[in-house]
Amino acid sequence: MFNKILSYRINEFISPDIAIAILRIGTSAIMLTHGLPKFLRIIEGDFSFGDPIGLGPELSLIMITFAEFFCAILVLVGFGARAASIPLIIGMAVAYFIAHADDPFSRSEKAFIFMFLYSLIFLTGPGKFSLDRLIVIRKR
Repeated sequence: MFNKILSYRINEFISPDIAIAILRIGTSAIMLTHGLPKFLRIIEGDFSFGDPIGLGPELSLIMITFAEFFCAILVLVGFGARAASIPLIIGMAVAYFIAHADDPFSRSEKAFIFMFLYSLIFLTGPGKFSLDRLIVIRKR
């Protein structure tokens, strides 16, 4: 067992598909804790929000809510995960490089970590344990 833990081979200790599923589900579940409150604010009619790229606070809130809530759900279940990760990567890049540009890293690091994790999800795809795979199997 100890040799497997120290192994440099990706599939000797755990299936890469399990690792991708944990990455995808965990990252998106945490992202939903940011997206759900924004979604509820929109439902309540509260559109107060920052305007980091000059599109207006209402449109900025709608766009980041689309990414953090709806796209996070799609990534979580693995449905169109690569496409759904793109708005999340862009949203987190805007948060890190623009909205929190003057903040200390301790305040902006969450955006950077999310941007990094969704970039990994974009590169790996949703993996074997996803709705995308179920759909492909059923089409055959």
